[in-house]
Amino acid sequence: MTDAQEQYNRVTAPVEMEALLESLSQPGGASLKFDADDSNPLPVLVTEQVPGKFLLLDISAIREAASELKRGAAFRLLGQSRLQILRTPPLVVEECQEAGGRMVCRCPYPTSLEVLQRRETFRARLRLGMEVGAILRGSGDEPPVQGDLKDLSLEGCQLELPLAAASRLASPLPLEIELCFPNGTRFVVAANPRHRVADAERQLVRVGFQFAGVNGDQERQLWHFVREIEREAARQANVTDVSLLPSLLFQNDAAAQAPVSRRNVQHYATPMARRLARIAGYLDAQLMELKDGRSLDSVQLSRYADRLLALHDEDREALLFATRCLNREPLLVRHGLGVAVHLVDLATVGNMPRGVRKALLACAMVHDLGKALLPEGLLDATALNETQRAELQTHVALLEPRLAPCQWLAASVVDAVVVRINERLDGSGYPARLTGGRLGELTRLASIVDVVEAMRRDRPDRPAWKISAIYRYLLGHPERFDQPWVKRYIKYFGLLPIGSLVRFPGGELGWVQRLDGQGRPAQVQLTEAIEPPGEGLGEMLRGERLAKLGGPVEEVPVSV
Repeated sequence: MTDAQEQYNRVTAPVEMEALLESLSQPGGASLKFDADDSNPLPVLVTEQVPGKFLLLDISAIREAASELKRGAAFRLLGQSRLQILRTPPLVVEECQEAGGRMVCRCPYPTSLEVLQRRETFRARLRLGMEVGAILRGSGDEPPVQGDLKDLSLEGCQLELPLAAASRLASPLPLEIELCFPNGTRFVVAANPRHRVADAERQLVRVGFQFAGVNGDQERQLWHFVREIEREAARQANVTDVSLLPSLLFQNDAAAQAPVSRRNVQHYATPMARRLARIAGYLDAQLMELKDGRSLDSVQLSRYADRLLALHDEDREALLFATRCLNREPLLVRHGLGVAVHLVDLATVGNMPRGVRKALLACAMVHDLGKALLPEGLLDATALNETQRAELQTHVALLEPRLAPCQWLAASVVDAVVVRINERLDGSGYPARLTGGRLGELTRLASIVDVVEAMRRDRPDRPAWKISAIYRYLLGHPERFDQPWVKRYIKYFGLLPIGSLVRFPGGELGWVQRLDGQGRPAQVQLTEAIEPPGEGLGEMLRGERLAKLGGPVEEVPVSV
């Protein structure tokens, strides 16, 4: 049974059915939805009900539907009553005729009604992969703010907005919200902010809004959106049920305007970084799912692993650089993507089957997300005592059961990349303190990639390391790290890997974006700032123009 189906209760009591159907007799109270297609509901009016016998429907506003009804097309009546959404079972018209200039149809009285039970006001929650943008506007001259819809009800909604938008929420006047669905449908409504929760790590604020001054037409539209979100969420949760047709609201329209979302207004250093940001957005949302007590979404993990694999196949060097361009994302997301891309890039130099490569990416993307389930503040500590260190190491055990739905992942890959990536050859790692003889080749490689990616980024107890210092650390601890893999890593990615910020003899700074066959910078983009690569990058240099700068004299560490 789907999430949406579980919300519906069947009503058969005659008195209760009569009361519910009475609400459909008000102007704008009822809609007619054909069972055989995915078109929008059509406005009708229930003009009379004779319990147990028939309903009379005024379809004057949709006369074009009369021929289809006369042919026996099945339909449902939809509406709302007392903050409940109700629908009839499939009905078929018995007759349609003109009466006093109106088109009236007669259909059998329904044997039952289905009621979508509500809390005080039911919120249709968007699942992972269901993206609806939102534009927030105030009454002044300030530019609009773009965000993401997280849930929707007949009375309000919840948005995720950039943290900088928090100052807009103090307005005494209602704000304007425009919801932007993937198929190009737009809906504008006034709303007042009621509660907010800031998340400094994710650089956003989650805000609950209550709609203001909603008219009958807007209410009908909201009801339609709520129902379609519920249906699409049920479909995505039950991908094996082919009878659940996709909602038209969530079908991307190539002719529609550019997508609206919190990330869409951000600037990225390269086109590949912008595309990678969509995958980062999925991982960011998955973090929240885990914090809310849910498991990893198997379908979405598979989809985004496919997307990441496609990006790698398209241009591996551009993707390697893109992993250094997502400084606005949570650290756990940046680290997971960095490990995933570098691991699959090095591990799959040979002819590894695509399915194994995909599993590698998927496991690496999520391997550290269990840290989101640790007590608040633990990851921000500048020093850990023994108790805190032991607590930190529980993140592996916290994540393992949340991976249970992802049956498509090979158990051997999960074990090597998720469970054992923090083990060390000398038994000093965790969670099982395994020694070298029990650690396979993939674990030995993954642990090195994990350490390099972690040390290249700031941590509360230390700044980012230079790559040369990281290499010396790995080579200086043969008891912990597999030396053949360490040397292979260094040879493959080079002494100045893609994504390094380097200084040239004349003082110029540039980001290494491509290497030649000898591991030397072959493409560099200049910058004037020692900060993560963003929209302010300068000239791109290759060939002779790059050679004129001379060889890089040092790497400048930057936490990205």
